[in-house]
Amino acid sequence: MAMKNYIIRWLINAVGLLIVSKTMESIEIDSILTAVVAAAVIGIINTFLRPILIILTLPINILSLGLFTLVINGLIFYFVGNIVEGFQVTGYLAAFLGALILSVINILATFLIGMGKGKAFIHIQRGRE
Repeated sequence: MAMKNYIIRWLINAVGLLIVSKTMESIEIDSILTAVVAAAVIGIINTFLRPILIILTLPINILSLGLFTLVINGLIFYFVGNIVEGFQVTGYLAAFLGALILSVINILATFLIGMGKGKAFIHIQRGRE
């Protein structure tokens, strides 16, 4: 079951990257295969490197009320644009906006297919009436 969820999230990322590349001129993806590879690299970096970066930048993140996480996401997006052949990101601002759009697409897609069911950030319990 867990592997199925990872594959679904990987495909959501790949489709999200294709959508980002179609909506932004400064981000280009050559093929669907490139999007799949880039989504895999983003997933691997988010799994292993992102938590370390967040811990190392914790003071800045606390001072910015968590907004520095968006900067980290943009850096990861830019880094992946530089290492995956066929995935070009022309600047940090494009990477920042691309990562932001990709995050929104991931949140919406996860909500729409019901993968986030029962895992809401805010859980409201109704009292007895």
